[in-house]
Amino acid sequence: MREPAALALLLALACAAARAEGPGLGRSAAPSEIARFDISVGPDGVGLPPGSGTAREGRMVYEARCVACHGEKGEGKPNDRLVGGVGALAGQKPATKTVGSYWPYATTVFDYVRRAMPFDAPKSLRDEDVYAVTAYLLHLNGVIGEDATVDAATLPKIEMPNRNGFAPFAPGD
Repeated sequence: MREPAALALLLALACAAARAEGPGLGRSAAPSEIARFDISVGPDGVGLPPGSGTAREGRMVYEARCVACHGEKGEGKPNDRLVGGVGALAGQKPATKTVGSYWPYATTVFDYVRRAMPFDAPKSLRDEDVYAVTAYLLHLNGVIGEDATVDAATLPKIEMPNRNGFAPFAPGD
């Protein structure tokens, strides 16, 4: 009886010591590295940088940096579809989740593109390019016109087709 208890105690102490030391992988991020990714944009537009863009401008950026993964008009293949599917969330069929059908806030499109795209070089686009690509994606989804300008003032005001498909945003949450 005493041997199993002693063995369990030794095993617990060995595991605790191993956890305290850690796996020895990686390193702590420097404050400057953390600051590069501390760029969140809220649905209300808080955090949007200066700059602007139109869909017409964004088409060129999209064709240079996005088309290989998302198709000529955002139809997908080999990666995610970005266009269409509005109204596809209801019903029994699998939902088509795109920028136009699923994303409730236009500011989230900007935040995601700036943070994660293009896939092979995230954070490599200038803020003006991100505004323009965001405008192009919104235009392809029929949300804005080709010459509409998106910026820190206009982007939060855009009504996305699925704006009411999620719990409402309350500033400060």
